[in-house]
Amino acid sequence: MLLDVSARLDYEVDDPVSILLQIEAASLPDQRIIKARTDVAKAAHFARVPAEDGVGERSWIRVGGKFRCVYSAQVEIDRPAVDLPALSATPVHELPGEVVRHLLDSRFIPAEKFRQFVDAEFGQLRGGVRVAAMRDWIEANLDYVRGSSDAETTAVDTFVGRQGVCRDYAHLMICLARASQIPARMVSVYAPGVEPPDFHAVAEVWLDGAWRLVDATGMARAEEMARIGVGRDAADIAFMMVFGASELKEQVVKVVKA
Repeated sequence: MLLDVSARLDYEVDDPVSILLQIEAASLPDQRIIKARTDVAKAAHFARVPAEDGVGERSWIRVGGKFRCVYSAQVEIDRPAVDLPALSATPVHELPGEVVRHLLDSRFIPAEKFRQFVDAEFGQLRGGVRVAAMRDWIEANLDYVRGSSDAETTAVDTFVGRQGVCRDYAHLMICLARASQIPARMVSVYAPGVEPPDFHAVAEVWLDGAWRLVDATGMARAEEMARIGVGRDAADIAFMMVFGASELKEQVVKVVKA
């Protein structure tokens, strides 16, 4: 499958500021970048650095007054659909070292607090069956409400409030997985069919020896997503971090099947 993706960012910023940007689709075995272009207007400094877990790259940018960036790419997705309930969980003592940190609590995901809940609600289920049930529970029990959360909202807040946006759905999905001793991490993606169109956040869970994409909002399919970056939670996958003041003027994200 081919995806045409584009993102346009237009911000007023302090003079000058440093920006850590992560909006470019990653080159990975299951997704190939056919063509891509990134244009940043009047950047005094532009340098690429590796991103989390070796997935994709970030860019350090130094600009003043205005930040304008246009990114476009065509990405070939070669990721077959997976029968999630058929996948098995890896015993924790057999997990590879690089995966272990994704079992642990992080800034927005206090998974230890959910142990009692997941045992009571999903205790008889294992592996992919349990992950699928948790995904379905989140989709059924949360309402997608724009503006219902902010940059400080945690998985606990989302669980109590029963509403959020994709960031919050992903945090809660990861939280329930980690509480079930299944490694999980957060992923920023481009995906068609997301409403409203934007950078989308989903989860990845470690099942049958590999990372598996899971979208608890139900808007995106694993075989149609282009990964941008991964991390422990939203703090690691922000599409833009501005080290200074900024004001949004315009932001447009488009994803279509080619």
